[in-house]
Amino acid sequence: MQIARISVLISTISLTIFLSCTEKENEIQGLNQSVEVIRDQNGINHIFAQNEEDLFFAQGYLAAKDRLFQFELWRRQATGTLAEILGERELERDRGVRLFKFRGDKETELRHYHPRGVEIVDSFVAGINTYIEEAKASPETLPIEFKMLGIQPQLWTWEVVISRHQGLLENVVDELDISRVVSQIGDEKAKELYYFHPNEPVLDLDPGIPEELLMKDILAPYQAFRRRVEFRPEDIMEEFRRDTKEFEEVTALLEEELNFTLNSDAFAQGSNNWVISGEKSASGYPMMANDPHRLQAIPSLRYWVHLNAPGWNVIGAGEPVIPGVSIGHNDYGAWGLTIFSTDNEDLRVYDINPDNPSQYRHKGEWLEMQSIQDTIKVKGKEKVKGKEDEIVTHYYTIHGPVTFIDEDLNKAVAVECAWLEPGSAPYLASLRMDQSTTWEEFRDACTYNNIPAENMVWADKTGDIGWQATGIAPIRRGFSGLVATMGDGRYEWDDYLPIADRPHSINPESGFISTANQNVAEADYRFPEALGYEWADDFRGERIKEVLGQDKKFTVEELGALQNDYLALPARRLVPFLKNLTFETVRADSLSQVLENWDFVLAPSSVEAGVYVMWERILRQNVSDLMIPDEVKPWLGSIQLTRVLEWMENPTRIYDQNPIENRNQLLMASFEEAIEALEGKLGKNVANWRYGQADYKHAKIRHPLGEVVNAEWQAKLNTETLPRGGYSFTPGANAYGDNNTSGASFRIVVDTEDWEKTIGINNPGQSGNPESPFYKNLFPIWANDEFEGIPFAKDHILKQQVERRILKTDK
Repeated sequence: MQIARISVLISTISLTIFLSCTEKENEIQGLNQSVEVIRDQNGINHIFAQNEEDLFFAQGYLAAKDRLFQFELWRRQATGTLAEILGERELERDRGVRLFKFRGDKETELRHYHPRGVEIVDSFVAGINTYIEEAKASPETLPIEFKMLGIQPQLWTWEVVISRHQGLLENVVDELDISRVVSQIGDEKAKELYYFHPNEPVLDLDPGIPEELLMKDILAPYQAFRRRVEFRPEDIMEEFRRDTKEFEEVTALLEEELNFTLNSDAFAQGSNNWVISGEKSASGYPMMANDPHRLQAIPSLRYWVHLNAPGWNVIGAGEPVIPGVSIGHNDYGAWGLTIFSTDNEDLRVYDINPDNPSQYRHKGEWLEMQSIQDTIKVKGKEKVKGKEDEIVTHYYTIHGPVTFIDEDLNKAVAVECAWLEPGSAPYLASLRMDQSTTWEEFRDACTYNNIPAENMVWADKTGDIGWQATGIAPIRRGFSGLVATMGDGRYEWDDYLPIADRPHSINPESGFISTANQNVAEADYRFPEALGYEWADDFRGERIKEVLGQDKKFTVEELGALQNDYLALPARRLVPFLKNLTFETVRADSLSQVLENWDFVLAPSSVEAGVYVMWERILRQNVSDLMIPDEVKPWLGSIQLTRVLEWMENPTRIYDQNPIENRNQLLMASFEEAIEALEGKLGKNVANWRYGQADYKHAKIRHPLGEVVNAEWQAKLNTETLPRGGYSFTPGANAYGDNNTSGASFRIVVDTEDWEKTIGINNPGQSGNPESPFYKNLFPIWANDEFEGIPFAKDHILKQQVERRILKTDK
């Protein structure tokens, strides 16, 4: 990783050049009292306010200042106003966003997250808007993206903060795909191909649901509002544009790679967290580690901040557009999260009245759909039709938003969404967690966290470690929720399971608690009907338990190393098969023998890792091609790796005759194909097949406009390309494909004995402004699997200070 180390040095030198310890004063309209802001060398703002209102005002103001273009994209996605700037191709997204908009009242919604939720969110929004007004008054200060697109930022409202558009919602798209698969090959064959557990789901399709309906695009508005925003060269000013033909060629390759990753990682992406007791730590105090995994982005999804005011002293990260801290520590304890797979959506199908398609059948009666008319502005439409407004009508059943009406089949489709219940905005319940002082207070705060469903872990100075699964979980009886159901009243949710009844534990005998998106519920969990069936493969989780289960006392640095652990448990199970295989070529035979002595670590410098990963990829694809019937491949493109390994270890499950011989032939053929693929990819010299390199496993993060701009701006907006290790199934997790497009951008490790021991990272940097020295300064440090110290006490913060700013009231 010499390149990364050189980049770290260059980054540090650059930061020193650009920043000197400066002091500034700003008069800010809207503050009650002055606020002190100290920015440390990592770009983290430490906010010291004299009251709660000013604290969250300052958080909103400073986050908007750092991430203004990210804020504007979020606002347009949340409000369904992208068509205003990108034209008719975004009309379906805007319609979907507005169809699935939360329409409850402000008081009920915001008081759920915190007793003073209304005041906190209002202050946060006021801070955002104050900075937006300042920026619009001095347009030369706007980040370059606004000039490129020819737009200006617009003001926020509380509804933007609580938008569910970017939340980790659950599985209605999976339900449609599973329904299609079952309709073609039956439920028993489907269960063989999927890796459902710990219970066996009911996959019976109701005869009232026509196969013809399932094959239509019945979730179009839902899928539109959930997809990522993509720009094209024509969206930006000509002076910044990339050649369109070149753009099309490059984006086609990027799309192919991303689709491969998303398909292969359908049940692999996730996060790690763990807490260890004082008996297992070098300090004698509990420790907490968390590295949430999402798509890598520039600017990053998360944003570090330190909030200090009477009643508040918390540091960590959350999404910059949300007040508070969702992962971090206060004066008493530390906490982190991973996703706890929870099915909180169902696909509903209705009979509609042939004489009135706005009426649907429910419990023997024709009910009228609720309708809401909406107006969507569409850029460029006035040139074609003489107007830029698109009038749309949203329809709703008793269950939720209607996504499709088929008058030919006399059917309608809706999505029942638990996340449209009040109190289901992502991460806002963290406000209660931020002020928790004990495990009991923290666990109570967890009961307000509806979305996303999470494994929340806690460690505190008094010696407690605990875990609470959160999330709004519908109780289904007699049906699994994994396939479409009729909305006629026969498949109703009983209620929601109280969060306190979800899996939890405190101070286990093992001395540690760890979660990595695998099923971690007890075998005798009392409410299996609310548990779910779709989980991540447990390779990451088992490796973490293997390390933490050692008889030793861990340091902060060792827990950080575990977050970047690249030992692949699947390799331990696959590589031993090579001993009994005889290859046709000397080259394959010699390489297979090299793997037999390998340590199973996917290190960037490892040739063995390069060979193994290609073999595993091709084996998975060959098994998928073998086992997935052609008629369902559009909806089931890849088999979970756990299932593939089960079949290799028990080949009688896939071969009726000569199972061992056929299995061995499959393994050998896949290995030979891997060698051929590596020769085509990296040349015939095996020494060049090291895993971590620009042409194999690497990290390059692209700005949302990073592929539509010219070469000069690509270099400014995007990161460089650096070698990486690991893959989806190692604790140091990233995408299954070549580019590290997912994984942990944010990491934190905390020792509750001394908050100054805290280490962390935020890839690629704190700022979203390409002109800021904090834009991508942390990328090479992150790529080298390193950390920065995170100060908490003011005297330690001052030692790392690069800027001190006083936000003064204008009163």
